[in-house]
Amino acid sequence: MDAPGITDLPLSAPGMKIGLFGGSFNPPHEGHRLVAHESLKRIGLDAVWWLVTPGNPLKDTRTLAPIGERVAAARGLTNDPRIKITGFEAQYGFRYTYETLRFLKTRLPDRHFVWIMGADSLAGFHRWERWEEIFTLMPIAVYIRPGSTRTGPFSKAAQRFARYRIDEADARLLPTSRVPAWVFLNGMMSSLSSTQLRNGR
Repeated sequence: MDAPGITDLPLSAPGMKIGLFGGSFNPPHEGHRLVAHESLKRIGLDAVWWLVTPGNPLKDTRTLAPIGERVAAARGLTNDPRIKITGFEAQYGFRYTYETLRFLKTRLPDRHFVWIMGADSLAGFHRWERWEEIFTLMPIAVYIRPGSTRTGPFSKAAQRFARYRIDEADARLLPTSRVPAWVFLNGMMSSLSSTQLRNGR
């Protein structure tokens, strides 16, 4: 079977529980793989799709490697068949997470999607385009990141949706939970960051 193209949408089936893990992955690293594997296990997902973004509107894209390079690097980082890497957002010209998630919910309404992000992203989530609507599109899993133990859970977004937070022990209920619903996952952490790797630190 031919390898999937850079912008191909991964194959899936109705009823699947799929985590969506978006980012620049510039470059991808073991920390990304850790979050994906822990999410598969803790939430009971069938698959995790890494959505390699064309560029983050909130970040400087001048040091951004070509999307093909980043997709290839991510695919070389893991051989777990449950983890799929795609740069499909580039094909549709999506710039914001909301656009991507709305598209997938519309295109594949019979899948159970969960948005996965690090707690460091939750700290600044209120600056994302249509961030409140993202909470109403699909359940959200927030994975702990070094230095974000306090900033993430007490961020503006976390406070706004505090009453919809489910207990970590019930994380496996998340994919089929009525939205809004989100969980904060504690666990193993990696100190690696893409910025540090780009800077050679």
